[in-house]
Amino acid sequence: MEYKDRIKAARRHAKLTQAQLAKLVGIDQASISDLERGRSARSSYNASIAKACGVSAIWIESGAGQMIGETEQSNVRDIVQPNMMFRYPVISWVAAGAWSEAVEPFPPGFSDRYEMSEYDSKGPAFWLEVKGDSMTSINGQSVPEGTFILVDTEADVHSGKLVIAKLADSNEATFKKLVEDGGRRFLKPLNPAYPIEPCADDCKIVGVVVRALMKL
Repeated sequence: MEYKDRIKAARRHAKLTQAQLAKLVGIDQASISDLERGRSARSSYNASIAKACGVSAIWIESGAGQMIGETEQSNVRDIVQPNMMFRYPVISWVAAGAWSEAVEPFPPGFSDRYEMSEYDSKGPAFWLEVKGDSMTSINGQSVPEGTFILVDTEADVHSGKLVIAKLADSNEATFKKLVEDGGRRFLKPLNPAYPIEPCADDCKIVGVVVRALMKL
């Protein structure tokens, strides 16, 4: 299914007219029409369209995963058009891995790039750009390469959450799903081709992924 077909399918799933969807998203009807006709290959409003239609934003963007039915198991929520926005730095995976040792995680001038979100973090938060395909899955929850993820360093951590962790033998942070089995914790990739890693005492949870955003 092409991008234009996914937009149309999402709108029809929500039983909305183009005009109604455009009003919910905050754009004009012509823009929705252009998307459904394939005149626009992508839109910065994908997450808002997904939210209005009750479907997966990642499915809208890339076709990965399922159109609906995954939000209950995921701690990643779609970006919406909010009334208040918050500004968070985009940092490197090395910087994320060093976060827990930093006396002042985000000093002035720490990052030359920032992205906005409606999410009001509980503690220091930052964006990371997903690298590789270890969190890409053809079934169920999927966070493909190029997705920007927002990490809250003081969000509640428990089994089933998508987290950023730091392993003792690496200078970079890693992005995985935290799972528990028999009282032990593990870091599980969403891509079954990658191995599950133990999260022992020397494994530090840097933060919880709370938002995902596909950049154009």
